[in-house]
Amino acid sequence: MPALEPSIPAKLRFGRFPITDVSPVIEGGAFPAKAVAGEGIVVGATAFREGHDQLGVSAVLYSAKGKEKQRVRLSPFGQGLDRWQGILTPTKAGEWTFTIEAWHDRYGTWHHNAEIKVAAGIDVELMLAEGAALLAEAADDDERTEADRGTFRAASYALADGSRSSVERLGAGESAEVLAAVGRLPIRELVSASEHYPILVERERAGRGAWYEFFPRSEGAVRNPETGEWTSGTLRTAADRLPGVAAMGFDVIYLPPIHPIGRAFRKGPNNTLTAGPGDPGSPWAIGAAEGGHDSIHPDLGTFEDFDAFVARAEQLGLEVALDLALQASPDHPWVTSNPEWFTTRVDGTIAYAENPPKKYQDIYPLNFDNDPEGLSKEILRIVHLWIDHGVKIFRVDNPHTKPVWFWEWLIGKVAKKDPDVVFLAEAFTRPAMMKALGRAGFQQSYSYFTWRNTRAELEEFFTMISKEWAPFYRPNLFVNTPDILTEFLQFGGKPGFKVRAALAATASPLWGVYAGFELFEHVARPGAEEYIDNEKYEYKQRDWAGEEAAGLSLAPYITRLNEIRRAHPALADLQNLTLHSSTDDSTVVFSKHKELPDGTKDTVIVVANVDPHSTRESTVTLDLAALHLDGAAHDGGASFRVDDLVSGQSWQWGEHNYVRLDAQVEPAHILHLRR
Repeated sequence: MPALEPSIPAKLRFGRFPITDVSPVIEGGAFPAKAVAGEGIVVGATAFREGHDQLGVSAVLYSAKGKEKQRVRLSPFGQGLDRWQGILTPTKAGEWTFTIEAWHDRYGTWHHNAEIKVAAGIDVELMLAEGAALLAEAADDDERTEADRGTFRAASYALADGSRSSVERLGAGESAEVLAAVGRLPIRELVSASEHYPILVERERAGRGAWYEFFPRSEGAVRNPETGEWTSGTLRTAADRLPGVAAMGFDVIYLPPIHPIGRAFRKGPNNTLTAGPGDPGSPWAIGAAEGGHDSIHPDLGTFEDFDAFVARAEQLGLEVALDLALQASPDHPWVTSNPEWFTTRVDGTIAYAENPPKKYQDIYPLNFDNDPEGLSKEILRIVHLWIDHGVKIFRVDNPHTKPVWFWEWLIGKVAKKDPDVVFLAEAFTRPAMMKALGRAGFQQSYSYFTWRNTRAELEEFFTMISKEWAPFYRPNLFVNTPDILTEFLQFGGKPGFKVRAALAATASPLWGVYAGFELFEHVARPGAEEYIDNEKYEYKQRDWAGEEAAGLSLAPYITRLNEIRRAHPALADLQNLTLHSSTDDSTVVFSKHKELPDGTKDTVIVVANVDPHSTRESTVTLDLAALHLDGAAHDGGASFRVDDLVSGQSWQWGEHNYVRLDAQVEPAHILHLRR
């Protein structure tokens, strides 16, 4: 048993060995760090000691009941920084804690000193005797396995055997068997420990999954060729599209609001201010005489139809995500029943939503300051209503326009009754707010990925999401949305669509696609970053099967990306992303590595040409240590096989590799390192 640190005078900040800057710790532990079951969590701390003796540092993971579940020895991180790092892996959802322990490394100290002194002929017999005594003591430790105790006992005898040479005796004390036994259970004393810090481990869909968004009213919509009038699709006809979505390997089907749509100030095609009698309006202008957030648009069907839609999705392995848009049309029942839930201007009118230069005359934002309790309870009621109808995921529209306290309250209240419910923040806003929403409880968030297109932009973004923000922010890398059609997609052609999909699907465990992406829809409304003939304001018919049959669809490529994601556990984690270097400023290189419970290793390397208009050539230099190639990082002569998971080609690679990526042929390699 290791000796605990000696009694330290009360009210001192430092223990026997100082432990500072523990991570992941959010605001001193006020909020838990995020994780999903089976995810590798990077933990670290700064720990140091006086003098020259060796220090050992460990991270310990505890269950909600305080039972130790995992203990990992941390490794030095960085040169001379006294920083230590390692990975903890919680196995199931729940509330966990972790602590950092620093301790006198008795074996490490002896081994370090003995190697130097024996080689120099200094205190040879004393050093060997100290080693023999140390290992003899370890052999009596009943916490060790009988095999390890036998290993220590034999090594102790050999160290004390004066008939052998000093080199042979030292060799017995530092054999591979001894080092392995010490690695399993270090010989330590004077253990100092940090506080316990919280980790909230949530179900897989909270941090992993591929999302697909479509408008139910468009799926099955029919236009009369003679009159031009549309008949809306329904939840029943929309269910017919679900097999196609599931076949592409998606996990979540996300529906924009399905509630009644207001008629006052209804938007027409392309966001015009005048709607015709047949224009359906924006689904985000919620509320009409037929009801509000607790109702379904009559054109789409009934709650029975919705339940059937959810059931069909579940049969296909899909979860339904529903939009939670906390706003109202001028026709919403709340406007009459609870006018205090809105902002009234000095002229007596209710303020509509604005995001200059955008104006949303058909939407009234909510005001949480006049009746916070009443409004909050009403929203909680609505959320519980949809949970009762099978919705376990909510995509929240513009959460940054509501008070952060409200989200902390709402998500906390929902979690107490339904801990599996997931909230995605559609928050394209300032970093401080995006970070606060993650801390408040949002399991996922949209991100600025859509606008990060160059190598420099992507490398900065990937570092932020996988290192700096990872403990509290899970990015869902949507490649497009009904509101976002970037210039890269407008003018990048098919290579632009492919490379954006490849980057999103591999860089984050969460990614998403809005319908039409697979058909390369890329024409924008003049002067806007939105699709022309935007589906937000009208019905849209697409020939899914015909386009794919004609070879004009990206669906097969998307399907392959999702197959790769499911086959490679390394892509299921966020914090394991490592950037590598390239001589070309348009070639991005990163890898993901994961060690599995059975001892096997999974490593994926992504090399992407982010210039969709040309062929790029470069020399890619890999960080071999990050790829966990045993010994390769030291000898520089590593040679290994990589298999392209998209094209099926294979190459012999090493530390430096020539790469040529023709954007028109294949803009990205997704390589599996063959062990």
